[in-house]
Amino acid sequence: MSRDMIGSDEPDRVDGAPHPREQFAFFGHEEGAAAFIEGLRSGRLHHAWLIGGPQGIGKATLAYRVARAVLGISPAGSPPANLDVPPEASVSRQIAALSHPNLAVLRRAPGTDKKAASATIPVDAVRRALATFASTAADGGYRVCIVDSAEDLTIASANALLKVIEEPPPRSLFLIVSHAPQRLLPTIRSRCRRLQLRPLDSTSVRAVLESLGPPWGEMPPDVVDQALQLGEGSVRRTLELLDTDKVALIGQVTRLLDLLPRAETRQILPLAEALARKDAEDDYELMLETVQRWVSERLHAQAGLGAQRLAPLVEVCEKIGRSAREIDVFNLDRRPFILTLFDDLADAVRRAA
Repeated sequence: MSRDMIGSDEPDRVDGAPHPREQFAFFGHEEGAAAFIEGLRSGRLHHAWLIGGPQGIGKATLAYRVARAVLGISPAGSPPANLDVPPEASVSRQIAALSHPNLAVLRRAPGTDKKAASATIPVDAVRRALATFASTAADGGYRVCIVDSAEDLTIASANALLKVIEEPPPRSLFLIVSHAPQRLLPTIRSRCRRLQLRPLDSTSVRAVLESLGPPWGEMPPDVVDQALQLGEGSVRRTLELLDTDKVALIGQVTRLLDLLPRAETRQILPLAEALARKDAEDDYELMLETVQRWVSERLHAQAGLGAQRLAPLVEVCEKIGRSAREIDVFNLDRRPFILTLFDDLADAVRRAA
């Protein structure tokens, strides 16, 4: 299926890579898959699952695998031995096209030529999608709702979803993908079976890259190795880092941070100038992520110094987060912020020494 058939600006798709609903290769998370198989074979499949874990590790891919397996069961058929459903199966083609009558997918609306992708999942979209749960499935089988992701729900849409989860219709299954389950409504969490997925190991991430084919499987080995190291077990983040320019930026920012507290303004100014450009939004975000990772690694490495010695680093990290949000809200110049960021970090490093 071409991207044009679904929309070329899907907010939950990595550019040039298959969407989770189109991905049939699956690596890692054996325990998670086994939990669903056990529920199906025992006849006690819980009606709502909260699939949690860092972004890009395969939560949505698992949800769509489960949906294919569940929706592929005939009413008189026996439960499947595994979650494998071939791409050529009718249920696979329908789910890939988002046309299966017993599947509801709650996600941000893709962008179009005239309209940008939506930032949230509005309550009207939830009500429309869940209308299918008001009646019995056409073939007497399951009805499945995938929420990808719960962080995109508004308060009103989360409450609308909660009402259905509280009193689920027979043979209904809710698969709620969440990058931060602790932030969900406690009432939703309490009605779901929790399935926490861990970051993938490097072997599994590398296998995913190879399964995607060109260009992902043909990247220079050194670029792949660096992306794997920085990807932290997330396929999505690793794919995004398979870019020599991004790896170079991470290296530049990290070298400046490693110089602290001796880095000089003249060394930082070119970076601030480059990231202040209007077309540098992605690089700016990558710089912030690199700073956060550097501080986190430093706190971990120096944990033996005690909380009091490390408090300045924690405080400056919180200050950076607040200031970054203000920059976004008020569309301020990034240059003073970036220079101040390095000054504040330099002072925190001195105080923690």
